[in-house]
Amino acid sequence: MAAAGRLSSALLRYSRSQKRQFSAAAAAHGDHSTKTWKILSFVVALPGVAVCMLNVFLKQQHHSHEQPEFVPYSHLRIRSKRFPWGDGNKSFFHNSHLNALPDGYEGHE
Repeated sequence: MAAAGRLSSALLRYSRSQKRQFSAAAAAHGDHSTKTWKILSFVVALPGVAVCMLNVFLKQQHHSHEQPEFVPYSHLRIRSKRFPWGDGNKSFFHNSHLNALPDGYEGHE
C-alpha cells in the first residue's frame, strides 16, 4: 500500500512539472501572438477603418439629397390598426424626408 502511495505521489510530482513546462511554453507563445495582433491592429485594422471612413465621406459628397418619387403601391404602407403614439399614422422611427405616409410624403400635396 505504501508503494502505491509513493508511486502516485511520484506521478503527481511528474505531472505537475509537466504542466509547468506546458504553461511556460504557452506564455512564450502568448507574448508572441500578443505582439503579432498588436502590430496587425495598427498596420491593417486602423488604416482599413480610415479608408472606409474616407470612402463613405466621398460617396456622401456625390449623393443627391432629393426625396425619392412617391409611387402609391397597394401592398405598401398598409395601416390596418393605428399606431399607439402620435397621430397613429407614423411609425415609431418615422423620417418625414424618407418615409412616406399612405397618401404621400409630408409637406407635398
